[in-house]
Amino acid sequence: MAGDTRARILESATDLFGIRGVDAVSLDTIAADVGVAKQTLLYWFESKDDLVQAVLVQTAGQLAVVIEAAIRASSDDPLDRIEAVVRAVFRPAVRRPSLLGLIGQVSRLAPEVAERFHDELRPLVHRAVVYLRVEMDRGRVRAGDPRLIAALCYATVTGVATEPEALRGVGWLPNTAELRRLRTELLAFLRAALTPAS
Repeated sequence: MAGDTRARILESATDLFGIRGVDAVSLDTIAADVGVAKQTLLYWFESKDDLVQAVLVQTAGQLAVVIEAAIRASSDDPLDRIEAVVRAVFRPAVRRPSLLGLIGQVSRLAPEVAERFHDELRPLVHRAVVYLRVEMDRGRVRAGDPRLIAALCYATVTGVATEPEALRGVGWLPNTAELRRLRTELLAFLRAALTPAS
């Protein structure tokens, strides 16, 4: 039951931070949403920064699990594999759009808070760079700097997915159908960008 309280706090914080923004959500708001006293929340998380870090670590861990599953289930073709990873990242976001909002908050956080999130993702990034380097050497992905290509793929996926205001400017609406359409266009863009020249 005690672990359930901690899990409910994390779930509430994930949604509220992702929808409203970290700065706009107080510990009082989260405690009220969960239905516990603020002191109960502070029992589990000593400060707002601790809670933000726990939310980001949990999100990074969930992201790692879905990416790993997508890699194992995909074909050997590198473009198919990259597409499978992007689909895997978007799948939870379609069901729970606040996750993308949360990822968009990372760049706005204090460096020491955001660093823990990046630490959690660093092994995935390293693996992606090594994979791209191997596939470039084999001629199956467009040649380039694998570190920059990995960074561009990450920035494209997260940037497009987490900047709804910029997307609204071109008539995009933040709903499930439009998120799927966005994913389709993004996948086509990445495939075209990474296909090796004939």
